[in-house]
Order: sequence, then C-alpha cells, then structure tokens
Amino acid sequence: MAKVFVINGPNLNLLGKREPTLYGSETFEDVLSGLRAKFPDLEISYFQSQSEDELIDALHKSSTGEIDGIVFNPGAFTHTSLALADAVRAISTPVVEVHISNVAGREWIRQKSLISPHAAGVIQGFGVKSYELALSYFL
Repeated sequence: MAKVFVINGPNLNLLGKREPTLYGSETFEDVLSGLRAKFPDLEISYFQSQSEDELIDALHKSSTGEIDGIVFNPGAFTHTSLALADAVRAISTPVVEVHISNVAGREWIRQKSLISPHAAGVIQGFGVKSYELALSYFL
C-alpha cells in the first residue's frame, strides 16, 4: 500500500470557515475523511501548520523512504518561502503542489510559485477536488 503524506500550510485549518465562496464550505477533516474513503489503496497521513519551520521539518521527515509521495498545499508560503522551495528541492520524495483556488487567476503576488519548479506537478483551481487529483498521481 502506497503511503502519501498530505501537508497543508497556513490558514488551511480554517477551511470551511475562511472565505467559503473561494475555498468552499467543507472542513479539511471532512475532505480528509472523503479522501481516505475514496482511496482505500493509499495510506494517507496528514499534517497542517502555520509555521514555516514545522512545514520544513515535515518535508524533511517524509524523505526517509517510508513515504511514497507528498501532496503539499503551502498556502501563502507558496509565493514567499525560499526555505520551503529549497526543502522540496532537497528531498527525493515526489511532491505534488496543490491549491484549492486558481492562484494564477488571483492577485499578481499569488501568481508566482517558488515551489512549482521543484514539484513533480501542480494542481490548482479545482476546489478541494485538487487533493483527489493529486492523490491519483500516486496510484
């Protein structure tokens, strides 16, 4: 059974409450429950943090060979964190960058990802279904 680590960055703990017209009304706990039901052949673990250093540590720890893939939504750190980009680049575990909204169609500051050049792929703009699409990559 493939093991996939879903890592969410800042403010994704507010999913379902924060700007539901943009991000939807489901909590991430609901999303995660649905993902586990839809992908019984994947062992899905989950981590969320507001802290850049904790996200870097999670990426490093997932590169021990025990994890087959990472689905990573770095939130606003996507556009600002060289440290997270370096962490993704440094690990051998494939990373799929995910965004709920279409960041390319939002404010100019959100249109540039520092993470994307180091990811196996990027999925954005499909709401929480973006996580499903990313998990499909690891089947």
